[in-house]
Amino acid sequence: MNVKSENGKLFIVGSGPGDPKLLTLAALETIKSADVILYDNLVNKSLLNFAKKTCIKVFVGKKPYENTISQSEINDLIRFYALSVENIVRLKGGDPHIFGRGYEELQFAKENNICASYIPGISSMQTTGLHDIPLTYRGISTGVWAITGTRKDGSLAADLHLAARSTSTIVIYMGMSKLAEIAQIYQEAGKGHTSACIIENGSLETQRKLICKVKDLNKEATRQNFANPAIIVIGDVVALAEEQETLEELLIGPLDESKNFFEG
Repeated sequence: MNVKSENGKLFIVGSGPGDPKLLTLAALETIKSADVILYDNLVNKSLLNFAKKTCIKVFVGKKPYENTISQSEINDLIRFYALSVENIVRLKGGDPHIFGRGYEELQFAKENNICASYIPGISSMQTTGLHDIPLTYRGISTGVWAITGTRKDGSLAADLHLAARSTSTIVIYMGMSKLAEIAQIYQEAGKGHTSACIIENGSLETQRKLICKVKDLNKEATRQNFANPAIIVIGDVVALAEEQETLEELLIGPLDESKNFFEG
């Protein structure tokens, strides 16, 4: 989508899942040319260092369970800066078109005669591969469902009832407050023992993962104090990671962190 106008240009840019090295070259070039950057909460702040010194940086992020800037206020900022600068970057975590309202902002630009372009980013669900969990695997999972855990009215997406009955991999965004409901839906579908994984801060140095049965998601997440930002992965592909961990322990044994490797 590219809308021509005499106003400034808006770039809807995906910054990836967190690790700055996972930023695309197209996104990097756009950040460097930005006159204004409107950035979200999950954007790695170090990316702002790539912007030129004169660039105006405005935080417009939404934090879970907090009163923050509204979408209409963000739209007003886009319209305001489009009248005064050449390049506006709307920097979002992950990919702007996966639960990121990127297309809504492109539509707003079109309605206001603002030239707009979309630059995709690596989505947080792709960080599963960093933990030996493929999203698809021949003979195990031939599809992926990406589902929001919290709709506009605060409820869990109804599609999860259908997804729980499929053999596809299920990835749930913004679902940490719905773990008990998710577990209940799988129990009702007779799939409470399906493998599940929570990945917290995927791709960052602080990343953690929790693997358990889907029926135990709420209990284990509470016990191990897992929290947002995180994604939930459910399906037999998670069991592949469990098998990999078991194999590694058999080959090299569990890591004893009390010993110094260089002591011999």
